[in-house]
Amino acid sequence: MDVYKSDFKTQDKQDGSPLTQADLASSQQIEEILMPLGFPITGEESPKAPFGERQQWQKSWCVDPLDGTKEFIKRNGEFAVNIALIENNKAVFGLIASPVNEEMLIGSKETGVYIFDFKNFEKPPYWKKILPPTHCNSPLVMACSRSHHSGPVLQLIHQLQENGHPIEFIKKGSALKFFDLALGKADIYPRFAPTMEWDIAAGQAILEALGGEVVHAQTQEPLRYNKANLVNPYFIARTAPLIKNH
Repeated sequence: MDVYKSDFKTQDKQDGSPLTQADLASSQQIEEILMPLGFPITGEESPKAPFGERQQWQKSWCVDPLDGTKEFIKRNGEFAVNIALIENNKAVFGLIASPVNEEMLIGSKETGVYIFDFKNFEKPPYWKKILPPTHCNSPLVMACSRSHHSGPVLQLIHQLQENGHPIEFIKKGSALKFFDLALGKADIYPRFAPTMEWDIAAGQAILEALGGEVVHAQTQEPLRYNKANLVNPYFIARTAPLIKNH
């Protein structure tokens, strides 16, 4: 947030995506906290271990120190910090923080899912447990990317509408969309554009803990992590009521 409020500069990475001082500082601080826990880290701004080494890992961290750098640069507040624990290629724990909103979403199937406000962190009871949503919104609410759109998403929208589901939209950058899914404010989040493992792993762990899913758009299998190729396939995230009713 110190960088966000300053007159910061940006640079381009080799893949053309933007980078700021906040990405690097956040990455360094997160790694300093996680490293003593003993599990290796795959982070967006960290050197990547070769797959020959990574495939031996049973547990590892998957970190995006600043998810939504484009939104950060636009200063629209729609960026997040993502930390996931990967165990045997599955996302088993997730943490998503919104620095601007000063709130954090955190959880797993083992612990349940909680949300808390930074300001009230030390004022018990400071964590509010989130229960799985019990019904879909009417009209159905689709979370969409602020920066990416594609034809397959339009096809999915038409398919849902033809099945009798009017749709409203929430446009939001970064993993903040998982706040809406977890809190029942959105029902579905399709993504037919490139994402990396650290963009989605924390959200998948949290959504699955609430009975939802993040599945490959074609095979309908849950997304897997610590793959040879760290790029995600196209996917669809759904809440528990949407899975049950459709």
